[in-house]
Amino acid sequence: MSTTIEKIKCLIIGSGPAGYTAAIYAARANMNPVLYQGMQPGGQLTTTNEVENFPGYVDGVTGPEMMVQLQQQAQRFGADIRDGWATKVDFSGDIHKVWINDTVELHCETVIISTGATAKYLGLPSEQHYLKMGGGVSACAVCDGFFYRNQEVVIVGAGDSACEEAHYLSKLCKKVTMLVRSEKFRASKIMEERVRKTENITILMNHDTVEVLGDEQVVTGVKAKNKTTGDIFDIEATGFFVAIGHKPNTDIFVPFITLDETGYIINTPGTSKTNVAGVFVAGDAADHVYRQAITAAGTGCMAALDAERYLAAKE
Repeated sequence: MSTTIEKIKCLIIGSGPAGYTAAIYAARANMNPVLYQGMQPGGQLTTTNEVENFPGYVDGVTGPEMMVQLQQQAQRFGADIRDGWATKVDFSGDIHKVWINDTVELHCETVIISTGATAKYLGLPSEQHYLKMGGGVSACAVCDGFFYRNQEVVIVGAGDSACEEAHYLSKLCKKVTMLVRSEKFRASKIMEERVRKTENITILMNHDTVEVLGDEQVVTGVKAKNKTTGDIFDIEATGFFVAIGHKPNTDIFVPFITLDETGYIINTPGTSKTNVAGVFVAGDAADHVYRQAITAAGTGCMAALDAERYLAAKE
């Protein structure tokens, strides 16, 4: 560990809509925010080709373009945006200590956690190829379902979120094929019944995804395997949705920050406050329900305002 220590009034860990919005508000409040972008600068949205549901973008915008604009807006007001990621924290004392890249030690008056969550994928080479191409693989039906209106899609998953997303897609798409990898749903009975009663949802239990098919640019189908019979067959589809969960990027905050059983940060309802005074949370690190760019941005605003009030109360 280096002995380099830097004192910071407001540290923002992570970027994306939550982090950058927090930086905009904190900078305008003369809190001299320092933001470390993390291992994926711009967050999950940088993997999204088209964003059409964020207010103010009449013709839509790409995820990377939006993140560049948010970063530039934060910098316009004086936010210090830096490369690097937090590797260790110590919130046990009055001074909030954070280490960046295991070399720089920061002593912070306030900390805003906006580390987000990472969507889980199957890990198939073909899945990752079309995800990077922006050609038909998605982990968010609400974000991307619109682009598959009146088309046929496949969704993988067995939990409440998978059922919810399948039902959402059924309202937009001609046909939704749901691949459940086991012999039973993990979802609640009410969610399972909802998808079973939806006419244009076909449920294939005990089926695996073998490969995502396409023309190297866009998805054209999915190769599936019936685990009971061993039969392998193709399903025509222009979209492949993965709904097998998210992992919040919160490991380094154990044991200081209270997390739920799946790792999401528990905040005081109606605020961005965590169980540690002076430490706040914004975005998907605490949100396992909505997970939208606009809601993340809203909580980024809340976190900066809460941090500002915390500092004002200490003066």
